[in-house]
Amino acid sequence: MTTERSSLLTRPGAVDGDGVDAGVAAHYGDPLREQRLLSEGLAVVDLSHRGVVTVTGPDRLSWLHSITTQQLTALAPRVSAESLVLTPKGHIEHSLHLVDDGVATWITTEPGDAPALVRWLDSMRFMLRVEVSDVTADWAVLGEPSGQESQPGEPLAWRDPWPGLVGDTAAYGPVEGHPATNRAWRELLVPRPELAAAVGERDLAGTWASEALRVAAWRPRFGFETDHRTIPHEVDWLRTAVHLHKGCYRGQETVARVHNLGRPPRRLVFLHLDGSGHTLPGAGEAVMLGDRQVGQLTSVARHHVDGPIALALVKRNTPVDAALAIGGISAAQDEVVAP
Repeated sequence: MTTERSSLLTRPGAVDGDGVDAGVAAHYGDPLREQRLLSEGLAVVDLSHRGVVTVTGPDRLSWLHSITTQQLTALAPRVSAESLVLTPKGHIEHSLHLVDDGVATWITTEPGDAPALVRWLDSMRFMLRVEVSDVTADWAVLGEPSGQESQPGEPLAWRDPWPGLVGDTAAYGPVEGHPATNRAWRELLVPRPELAAAVGERDLAGTWASEALRVAAWRPRFGFETDHRTIPHEVDWLRTAVHLHKGCYRGQETVARVHNLGRPPRRLVFLHLDGSGHTLPGAGEAVMLGDRQVGQLTSVARHHVDGPIALALVKRNTPVDAALAIGGISAAQDEVVAP
């Protein structure tokens, strides 16, 4: 993982994040105000710790199509797509935010994941006309609350399709009434030396703000809502990242088998946490039903309207109306993935 600190950490009030989000600001002194500004479309988020990978060459889209979960062969320039790399057993191994500019396919990844992704992609090139490069040192990501694809003359951007159903896919959570129906989010790609100029006069919000809005949107994040055995169905990730009839790719057999014949062993839930205390549980803590562990907390945030909220993976047969507890803190669940 890169240890480079963002140049925006010199801004007044900036507090460095920790864990995977170290190197960019968690907040700039008032995280709830930043969250409100972000939700109103009035702020941007420094995501310059994300990895950036390019794939060039005439075979790039057909090649990426053949080894990942999404339909990519006819991807038009400046049209965004989301795809996953799965293990042979169908477990999520990488999450790819893709947009093509007509010459190269640009991919942003979770912080620290670009080197591993590049190694894997290089191992899959064989004789195809593609070149893979880790350009994280030269390019930075800036998150902004916009639902528009980038236009010629603007910085290239990846628009988040969540929670729409993309292509021939399926939803494991609600289609109507999804809390993220009106969510707008995209990632701008800017030369790293021009990051401050790209922010301009706009307000900055930290990752605490963007994470709270992500959790409220039930949006899975690789490395948070996933572990070494997560399959896309468990976190409702088919809806934006998996095409069900696109041909063979690694892990496809598991995707098809679970979709057609079975049910995922775990399911994502959204939790309303009791906020009467001063502390909140942390990601990774056990989710309890009585004296029995039924799952694990994956993301925790303080929302400017809903208060303490979280996402968790629980066993599929956990009753949807059960009162749960994490570290002695009670939690009421909303069904994200149906049991």
